[in-house]
Amino acid sequence: MKFDMEQMTLFGNNRAMTPLASRLRPDTLEGFVGQEHLLGPGKMLRQLIERDQISSMIFCGPPGVGKTTLARVIANRTKATFIDFSAVTSGIKEIRAVMREAEDNSRFGEKTIVFVDEIHRFNKAQQDAFLPFVEKGSIILIGATTENPSFEVNGALLSRCKVFVLQGLKPEELTQLLARALSDPRGFGDLKVEMAPDMLEAIANFANGDARVALSTLEMVVLNGDAQDDHITVTAETLMQCISKKSLLYDKTGEEHYNLISALHKSMRNSDPDAAVYWLARMLEAGEDPLYIARRVTRFASEDIGLADPRALELAVAAYQACHLIGMPECTVHLTQAVVYMSLAPKSNALYRAYERAKADALEHLAEPVPLVIRNAPTRLMRELDYGKGYQYAHDAADKLTNMQCLPDTLAGREYYVPTEQGVEAKYKARLEKIKDWKARHRKPQED
Repeated sequence: MKFDMEQMTLFGNNRAMTPLASRLRPDTLEGFVGQEHLLGPGKMLRQLIERDQISSMIFCGPPGVGKTTLARVIANRTKATFIDFSAVTSGIKEIRAVMREAEDNSRFGEKTIVFVDEIHRFNKAQQDAFLPFVEKGSIILIGATTENPSFEVNGALLSRCKVFVLQGLKPEELTQLLARALSDPRGFGDLKVEMAPDMLEAIANFANGDARVALSTLEMVVLNGDAQDDHITVTAETLMQCISKKSLLYDKTGEEHYNLISALHKSMRNSDPDAAVYWLARMLEAGEDPLYIARRVTRFASEDIGLADPRALELAVAAYQACHLIGMPECTVHLTQAVVYMSLAPKSNALYRAYERAKADALEHLAEPVPLVIRNAPTRLMRELDYGKGYQYAHDAADKLTNMQCLPDTLAGREYYVPTEQGVEAKYKARLEKIKDWKARHRKPQED
C-alpha cells in the first residue's frame, strides 16, 4: 500500500507540514554539506567565521546550494541577531526602520546580520537604503543571488561586500546528504526505509547539484513507497515514477541563463544555424521569456551583422513584435526564422568596434568643447559668441559634401567606423572611400 496522508501522521503533525529540506537545515558549520572550496579547513570564509571577523558579503550561486542556510549558520556561530529581508514585502520605509533598530543595537555591542535573499530583485533605491548602514558597520549585510552580482548589485554596495561564489553540490555530497536524511530523526530516522544505495545516487544525479531538489525528491519517493506499519520499501518503479520527467537544467535567473544566451549568440556569430536553433529551443522549452531572446537577437543584428545586411535589424525587430503580439508557443517559429537568418547573414562587427573606439576617446576627452561651427545658435548672444559661424549646409553644396570639421580639434582626423567587405557593407565602404577622396581633393591649403 502507498504511504497516504493518514499514514503521514507517523511523522507528527508539525513534521508532516514541514518540508524535509527545512527540517534538515543545519545550524552549525559541521552539519553543512558542500562548498569545501570556501568552508574546508584553512579556507578563507571558514577562517572569517571561526575568528568572528565577518563583514558584509554576497553569496552568488545556483538555487539549492545553501546560501540561506549558510547565512543562518554564520549568525548562529557569531551570536548575531538575524533579520531576513524579502524584496517583495520590504519597501524603503521598512528597510530604514529595521536599519535604525540595528543601529541602536550596535551601540550596545550587539551585532545584526541582515540577510537579503534574491538581492538582485531589490531596486536601486532599496539597495541604496542599506548603504549608509553598511558603511558605518551598523549591520552586516549578507546578500544572496542566483545572478551575477556585477550586473545586478549597485556598484557602491558591491564594492563594500566580499563576493563568495557557491557551487552546485557534487553527486557524492548530495548522496551523503540523502543518507543523513534517512538516518536523522528530523528526517526519516524514526522509520525503517528500505532503499538500494544506487537509488540515492540516482536521486543525487537527478537533483543536478540542488540540495533542495534532492531532499524534496527523496521525500516524494519515501511518501510514495510501499508502507507497512513503520517500515517503508522504495522500489525501482516508485523511484522512476518520481523522477521520470526531469526538468531541463535551466535557471532563468542564474548563471545557466547567461551560459545559454551566450551559446545562442556565439552560434549565430559562427554562422551555425543548427546549433543556434538548438540553443534557442533549450531556452524556450525551459521557460525563458521569448521577448528576452528577441531583444538579444535584435542586439546581435547590429553588433555582429550591422551594415553587412541592414535587413537583419528589420527582421529582428519584426520577430520581437511578433513575439509580443502572439506569445508562446506560436512565436517559436518567428524566433527560429530570426535566429536562422542571423546565422546565415554576412557578418560585420564594424559598428560595434566603431562605438567602442569612440567610447574610449569620449571617456578620455570628456571636456572637449563642441566646435563653434556646429554649435546651435538660437539666441543673439550665442551668435555674437560665434556659435554656428561658418556652418556649411551640406544640402546647398553641389555634391552634398563639405570640408567642415565636426570633431574637436584634439580628435581631428580620427577614424572610428572602418567598414568591412562583407555583404552590403562593401558598398558602404566604397561610398566612404569616395567621401574621403572628395574631402582630400577639396581640402583648403591652410588645412594641410
